[in-house]
Amino acid sequence: MISFLNAIIYGGKTVIQSLTILNPYNSGQLINLKDTYLDIKAVLVDGSIVVIEMQVARMAGFNKRVAYNLAKAYANQLETGEDYLLLNPAIAVTITDFILFEKRDNFINKFVFKEETKNFECLDKQLRLIFLELPKFKKALSELNSLTDKWIYFLKEATRLDSIPENLGEVSEIERALNIANRINMTIEELDIVERRAIAIQDERGRIIYAEEQGEEKGRLKQAIALVMRLLKKRFGEIPTKINNQIENWVIEDLEMLTEDILDFNSLEDLESWLQENSPS
Repeated sequence: MISFLNAIIYGGKTVIQSLTILNPYNSGQLINLKDTYLDIKAVLVDGSIVVIEMQVARMAGFNKRVAYNLAKAYANQLETGEDYLLLNPAIAVTITDFILFEKRDNFINKFVFKEETKNFECLDKQLRLIFLELPKFKKALSELNSLTDKWIYFLKEATRLDSIPENLGEVSEIERALNIANRINMTIEELDIVERRAIAIQDERGRIIYAEEQGEEKGRLKQAIALVMRLLKKRFGEIPTKINNQIENWVIEDLEMLTEDILDFNSLEDLESWLQENSPS
């Protein structure tokens, strides 16, 4: 974790010398990927709080969730009545498996509070947001030069690595991370968590793909209905509401069949007869 955070927060500089992980297995027994895949809170040697999260897919209110977790980590340092001077900086490191900033090419973006028009900082970096967008990282193994590059490559490719490549093996922490990823040092309870999370991730991705496919199917169906109605109106003028409602309930295959036969109709009566013979039951 020290090596990873130095790579992401400080560009590979060895700023962090030690830290304490407050909740190394903060997944709980209820797996809910509407929240996060990874949720770890660490305290650096200078007292700074770091919240690390990995988000598999977009969710409603994602930006608010990130802001809330950062604010909560900052505020929860104090008990009621304690002095504000006891507060230490809080950093939210959010790793996304989707593109968050469409118009920005950087795969790491860092934010602090700044004045809107003059762009100067305030609050002495008490609150920081750091986003790592994995899909934007395109470097091949041979192109990895920095510690940051190597950790991001590892995050993206760990599931495909049976052994550590020489380029990554230069970083002993990454080699150890691969061992952990390969479950060498895990207890039965930890293995169970990993297995259940892997299943939950696949289920969530399956739901996303299904939703996308359903959206595409609905779009195709809407276009097909609009095409059929345009052809019918062009040939026969205004179409009775009963026929219109009937056609709107059809699937794409039936609409395609109707489109092929439209030119054979000489009147609305021919259309109605065809509909009676071919309407889905």
